[in-house]
Amino acid sequence: MSKEKTMSNHERTQRLALLAILSAITAIVSFLPLKTLGLEITFSMVPVAMAGILAGPSGGAIVGGVFGVVSFLQCLGYSPFGAALLAINPFFTFLVCVPTRVLAGFLPGLLCKAMKKAFRSDILPLLAASLAAPVCNTAFFMSTLVLCFYQTEFIQGFVEAVGAANPLVFVLLFVGINGLVEILCGFAIAFPCSKALSVFLKRFRQ
Repeated sequence: MSKEKTMSNHERTQRLALLAILSAITAIVSFLPLKTLGLEITFSMVPVAMAGILAGPSGGAIVGGVFGVVSFLQCLGYSPFGAALLAINPFFTFLVCVPTRVLAGFLPGLLCKAMKKAFRSDILPLLAASLAAPVCNTAFFMSTLVLCFYQTEFIQGFVEAVGAANPLVFVLLFVGINGLVEILCGFAIAFPCSKALSVFLKRFRQ
């Protein structure tokens, strides 16, 4: 019984350390977008996806929450777009930044957990969760942005600039190639990193 308790404490400590590291990485990469070929690609959802995969839905929600809080704090002046939203409505800006990222970490973690019970191999669950995380982030962020700010003069300026006929077209045009590349890059990094770290953690526990 003592051995089981020790193992349980060891796994708990390992989980806390993993979440702390992934949270720190999330905070750092949020300020380090990759700018290339006219695109600005962020990798903040990579550690969020990894947290959901390796530490379950609650782990994904925690690291997603860190991403959301950092994103909200960037609205205080670091991000011109976020600062404009904050000036219009601080509460709606919080909803756009934080709960969306919590869900974007929680749901892929839930998906991975459910699929691991259905499949013998963990390859498909990891692939699905790695792709679901950036997709959920983009979908939740943009849908909340549209619900909260679409009728504002600020967002209507973007609507007119891209020539969108309705909110759905606006989302597709606003996200565009940059969003698609960000989703694919996040998926391509999150899956191999999660797989490698998963193997390492299993061996470390033995």
